[in-house]
This record gives sequence, structure tokens and C-alpha cells, in this order.
Amino acid sequence: MNLQQAFGLAGKTALITGGGSGLGLAIAQAMGAAGAKVILAGRRVDVLSEAAATIAGAACEAVDLAEVDTLAAFATGVEARHGKIDILVNNAGNTIKKPFEETSLAEIDQVLDVHLRGALELTRTVIAGQARRGAGNVIFTASMTSFIGQPFVMGYTVAKSALLGAVRGLSAEFAARGVRVNGVAPGWIDTPLYRKATDSDPQRRAKILGRIQMNRVGTPEEIGWACVFLASPAASYVTGQTLVVDGGALVGF
Repeated sequence: MNLQQAFGLAGKTALITGGGSGLGLAIAQAMGAAGAKVILAGRRVDVLSEAAATIAGAACEAVDLAEVDTLAAFATGVEARHGKIDILVNNAGNTIKKPFEETSLAEIDQVLDVHLRGALELTRTVIAGQARRGAGNVIFTASMTSFIGQPFVMGYTVAKSALLGAVRGLSAEFAARGVRVNGVAPGWIDTPLYRKATDSDPQRRAKILGRIQMNRVGTPEEIGWACVFLASPAASYVTGQTLVVDGGALVGF
């Protein structure tokens, strides 16, 4: 196997939820550059269409992960239109930022419906097909919040922590059937959301940078290429793992 074969995704089809913007788009662009046929999925068709235009041969599909009962039919329809899904990246997400005392269970459920229930239900159909074929990859986008406490985002914290267990449990169940299941946990990444949160709060920005050993935030592309690695033959003996891509923040001092 040469370098291109080891790290390339030629001949593979990748479905990326939340692929129209942010980290999802960066993952899609990296996988497209690695040779995969990319399908972007999300709620905003206009955003998806604009994003798909930046990736050669990309397609887009409208879906709301919170509508859990529709996801089996959605996955079946995607495969009918585009062929088998070799790589599924569960990246779509949302959050509600409130003190816990003011956060209702219904609001926590709104976050769990997308990050956890929606991701698991979409995976249920896709991974079954991969297992029947004896090959496939599923990747979940976890978070720093999967590992460390952050205030005012209880729904997000619970959902992202649960994804670590989903990675381990699905890997244990499907590894012998040829399907690898992994996660990627981005650290602080230079996205519009990060800039919005820190541009007017230099104290918060300094606190973040102070715990990152590399003394900089990451780029979306760095998350994209990490996902390419996890989906590629180069990672053929990697399953049940969540790869933290954070510049050393989790182990920083």
C-alpha cells in the first residue's frame, strides 16, 4: 500500500451531518480532497447548496436530526439516490446556553434529540448496511465538554459525554463485522462561533490560550484531516477511540 492508498478515500461515499458550515464543512472538504464522494446533510438547504458548490461532485440532502422518526427513511433514501454510505460522520449539533437552574428538561431534550438520539438513530440504519457489507466507518464529533466541565451548557455536556460511550459500545458490537467506530473531539477551534465568544472577552480568550500547550487555537481544517485519518486505511486498526485534537489543552497546565 502506498501513501496515497493509505490516507486516501477514493471510491468511498461519505455522509456528513451538519456539513454545510463550520467543522462539518471542513470535514467534508477534507474528505472530498482525499477522494471521497461527499454528501452534506442538514436543515438549511440554501447553506448546504452553497457549501456543496465548494467540493467537486458533492451533493446535499435536507434532514432534521431532531425528527428522529424520519431518519431511517432518510438514510434509506440517501443510499437509493447516491449508493452505499461507506463513511458516516455524525457532526450535526445544537446547544442551549443557560444556568442549569433555569434549564428545563424539555430544553435538555432538544439538545439530546440532535446530538445523541438523532445521531444514534441515523447510525442504526447506516451501520446495519455497513455490517452486512462487512466494511464501513462511523465517526462521532465529540467535544472538549466530553471530558471537562463547562458551565451553562448542561444539555450539551450530557450529550457530548454520552457520545464517548456510544463510540465504545458500537465499536464493541460492530468491530467483528468490519465496521470501525471512532470519535473526534475538537478543542478550541477558530470558527465564527469561537470569535464571537472571545473577541469581546479578552479575559476568556487568555484563559483558553493559557491551557493550550501549543498556545494557539486550532483550525477547522485540522479537524477535517483528523477525520480523514480515522476514515482511511491508515487507521485500519483503530476503533473504539475518541481522538482529541486540541493542541494539548486537556493535558495542559
